[in-house]
Amino acid sequence: MKRRQFLTAAGAGLAATAVAKPAIAQSAPELKWRLTSSFPKSLDTIYGAADTIAKYVSEMTDNKFQIQAFAAGEIVPGLQAADAVTNGTVEACHTASYYYVGKDPTFAFGTAVPFGLNARQQNAWFHQGGGNDLLNEFYGGYNIHAIVAGNTGCQMGGWFRKEIKTPADVNGLKMRIGGFAGRVLQKLGGVPQQIAGGDIYPALEKGTIDAAEWVGPFDDQKLGFNKVAPFYYYPGWWEGGAALHFMVNKAKWDALPKNYKSILTAACAYADTEMMAKYDARNPGALKQLVAAGTQLRPYPQEVLEACFKAANELYAETAAQNAKFKKVHDAMTAFRNDEYLWWQVAEYTFDNFMIRARARG
Repeated sequence: MKRRQFLTAAGAGLAATAVAKPAIAQSAPELKWRLTSSFPKSLDTIYGAADTIAKYVSEMTDNKFQIQAFAAGEIVPGLQAADAVTNGTVEACHTASYYYVGKDPTFAFGTAVPFGLNARQQNAWFHQGGGNDLLNEFYGGYNIHAIVAGNTGCQMGGWFRKEIKTPADVNGLKMRIGGFAGRVLQKLGGVPQQIAGGDIYPALEKGTIDAAEWVGPFDDQKLGFNKVAPFYYYPGWWEGGAALHFMVNKAKWDALPKNYKSILTAACAYADTEMMAKYDARNPGALKQLVAAGTQLRPYPQEVLEACFKAANELYAETAAQNAKFKKVHDAMTAFRNDEYLWWQVAEYTFDNFMIRARARG
């Protein structure tokens, strides 16, 4: 190659490189976001999802996209996490959507609704049944884009100072309970209280409330509820699978490069799987320890479950008649649930039921 041809070719190569560099830089900007959690660090499983997301986003972007997680109360109280995202105080939060049913009952579907879906069914609805799209259409009205980022699995039915034998025992009962379920209890005369996780124990200890639900044995043992309430009921009929979300300020989400959106989505998907695996692995041992320490494990009586089921369906009908957004999501979820349980009774339930009986026989 002649000298002039070599220099021309080299110059063209340098020019191409110079053009490519800004494109690469543009797809991998340096970002630092703040995330506020609705949970205290002491509840490492549910809070830990925020750290998991931050860790993987940082590693997948060579530390160019950094998310700093803050526990409930460090920036805003736990029950104000979504508000902080809406108004731009923080770029993101990790929270339970149903904490915000006071704004609109439709928020409940992002976490769990009474007699709704179990955890696997819920993930199927979110990812394959149109649930994510329906919810983000709704969340958009609050300047939020949400990604599923955790699930506790089916929760326990709560800690009580006294036994619950009939629906009449719910009348006048002051119970810490989140989301839409509190409104169901109101129909039975209960008095729901919305209290953040870190504040439940003192309220139960002082008698400000008569009962409280949180998640399940592993977290409940950490919070010490067994020390102040002897009766532990199951199942948590209001949370067959309680999902958590990574909520992002919509303007911030829309401004992200496509690859960063994919990275965030992937990190949230891992956090979702990790959380459920941790609870499934840790709850059995914690339950054994609680019972060994004197906890009185009780199933909700069938009469109580039937009364709550009837009250829930009445409430759904009343709310749907007044709220078109709620009706749209509820109708979609209910149709999906009905098909899911048609399948569940054929395979999943039959298998689990056999194995549970086999275990009991030794």
